[in-house]
Amino acid sequence: MRGSKSFAAASRLFDPTTRERVWLLYAWCRACDDLADAQDHGHALGDQSGAAERLALIRILTERAMAGEETGNPSFDALGQLAKETGITREMTEDVIAGFALDAEEWRPRSEADMLRYCFHVAGAVGVMMAVVMGVPPGDEDTLDRACDLGIAFQLANIARDVWEDDAAGRCYLPVEWLVEADIPPGEVTKPHYRDALVPQVRRLCAMERTYEASARVGAARLGFRQRWAVLSAAGIYGAIAREVDRRGAHAWDHRVTTSKAAKLGFVLRALWQALRPPPPAQHPGLSRRDLAALAQQSR
Repeated sequence: MRGSKSFAAASRLFDPTTRERVWLLYAWCRACDDLADAQDHGHALGDQSGAAERLALIRILTERAMAGEETGNPSFDALGQLAKETGITREMTEDVIAGFALDAEEWRPRSEADMLRYCFHVAGAVGVMMAVVMGVPPGDEDTLDRACDLGIAFQLANIARDVWEDDAAGRCYLPVEWLVEADIPPGEVTKPHYRDALVPQVRRLCAMERTYEASARVGAARLGFRQRWAVLSAAGIYGAIAREVDRRGAHAWDHRVTTSKAAKLGFVLRALWQALRPPPPAQHPGLSRRDLAALAQQSR
């Protein structure tokens, strides 16, 4: 699967039906992401002019797919097929698209809650859709909250790892309030003389990732065995990204943090053992799915 090696590694553990459905959902997410950022399978950003028009196209194609109409785009047609087979709703797709809208507006998070709301849209909402694809009933609010927590954990790991890449693309997902606390001026986040001041803020981010990941593992225990194994594998792989960024400190961005094939295999084997045991108890983080959805509603 192009676009995400970590996702591809974990998704192979699903049973055939779940695997196919998860890949179809991933195809829609990837197509939306590529359209929004004018890129190819998550590679370098393209020309960002015309972002509003591309966002409108995403909404049009998604609405047609959810209405059961042919779109002429296989990835959007795949979403339509999934909607027929599972409990995916228009509201769930709109939660995801709202994240692309924030980027199209060149939005920046001012507070920690803003950053988490962004993580909810671009990843947590996808986690909710993935859970529904795996058979979690739409009324099982707590398990859907935990699935959202896993998506948020993934995105927090990505933000921690990609500070330099995001800055090169003119983006910053660290809260402005955090940077003010660290005396890092706007637009200066990657300047060498501010790197030491940046490290504690990113470590703060990595600590949040661990909290969301721990909550998600409780929800994963409620899935079928192969689904649980796949989800726990993905949690281990993405969590390792945040832990390695944390470990490297000021050198976290000298080279992009990656996970080797051997390390991925290790996390898959570890997840097999974890899937056979009950997870440690974990409370929901301070802001979870329903809190963040309410904040998003207030901002519209």
